[in-house]
Amino acid sequence: MNVEVTKLASGLTVATERMPHLETATLGVWVGAGSRSERAEEHGISHLLEHMAFKGTTTRSARRIAEEIEAVGGEINAATSVENTCYYARILADDLPLSVDILSDILTRSVFDPEELERECHVVLQEIGAADDAPEDLVFDLLQERAFHGQPIGRPILGTPQTVASFGREHLTTYLDRHYLSSRAVISAAGRVDHDEIVALVERHFAELPTGTAPAEEPATYLGGDVREVRDLSEAQVTLAFEGRPYASPDHHAAQILATVLGGGMSSRLFQEIREKQGLCYSISAFHWGYRETGLFGIHAATGEGDLDRLMAGLADEIARSVETLDEAELRRAKAQLRAGLLMSLESPVSRAGQIARQMLIWGRPLTTREILEGVEAVDRAQLLRLAGEIFHGSPATLALVGPVEKAMSADAFAARLAGRV
Repeated sequence: MNVEVTKLASGLTVATERMPHLETATLGVWVGAGSRSERAEEHGISHLLEHMAFKGTTTRSARRIAEEIEAVGGEINAATSVENTCYYARILADDLPLSVDILSDILTRSVFDPEELERECHVVLQEIGAADDAPEDLVFDLLQERAFHGQPIGRPILGTPQTVASFGREHLTTYLDRHYLSSRAVISAAGRVDHDEIVALVERHFAELPTGTAPAEEPATYLGGDVREVRDLSEAQVTLAFEGRPYASPDHHAAQILATVLGGGMSSRLFQEIREKQGLCYSISAFHWGYRETGLFGIHAATGEGDLDRLMAGLADEIARSVETLDEAELRRAKAQLRAGLLMSLESPVSRAGQIARQMLIWGRPLTTREILEGVEAVDRAQLLRLAGEIFHGSPATLALVGPVEKAMSADAFAARLAGRV
């Protein structure tokens, strides 16, 4: 890994990794502001702003933005998460100057035309409706909302029809001025790139990005609880979660390994027990999401109404067993999966640009591949068992269900089964 970092006088960070065997590059702007940065009346504005950035600037129309990047065979896109928003372009390496020009244009000179805003609000309302119609997506929104109830980190990224419909141009510009600051942004590139060339391009094109200090965000507190939405569906969507660990926690790698052991593939405990042996679902998985000061350790499965109680009981029993019986073979297998996933991601300039940017936003520096691999390898069975006990017995469960779930086990009943009281 050969990552170079330059911090400009404005506070803007430029980080690049040269991959000279490639003919392409990915360059993007990552801003350390996402849905949890929003005030209550701004719910959904981070995502809407991501949409509106492509709808015209003082020098380019929405159509011209699309035509210019596609005229060189490139593509441009954006994504909003809980803690970050990114805008990136994938292009042939020779066209990097164009990508810097367009990205700077949409982030510093967007006009937010009222007619375009009205149309795009309508598009986002359709997106919200589509998410509501997809129970496999909705259940994750409900899980996050219940785990961090009443907090910005718990709100769905898309917003609500009411909040999105209320946004005007002034709401977008106010949010942009408050959060899209040079001190809170990282420009990251990977592929056949030249660091000095990109620094010079960024200095010239991003000079208008505001400076200053962004407001502090509300700290997150994991709460847990039970939420269900009864729908007439053939399958019940089930998500279960406990408090996880922050990105910077010494237990972060252990939490990833634990999720892999439980539900990281066909050899995982939950897949073998719940899917293969008992035949209670088609797919089942576990995940760990880290945030700045907390995290979410979760499990997802879908099953028919008649198998729901057996599925829930099986989850509780297998989780309870894991606290005491995780063995060295499982640990080695999970480490191998994480190691392979990391090394495979190094081959993609899209993945590398995103990884580097997120590392800069979280730790203020890029992490070396060796550092990450050594962190994974350092996790031993004792740490894994201790963490499993803390996660599964140290925080209340969060249970979110969608479908024929009216009579499903409650979070309290699940916790009782997990503790061996029933």
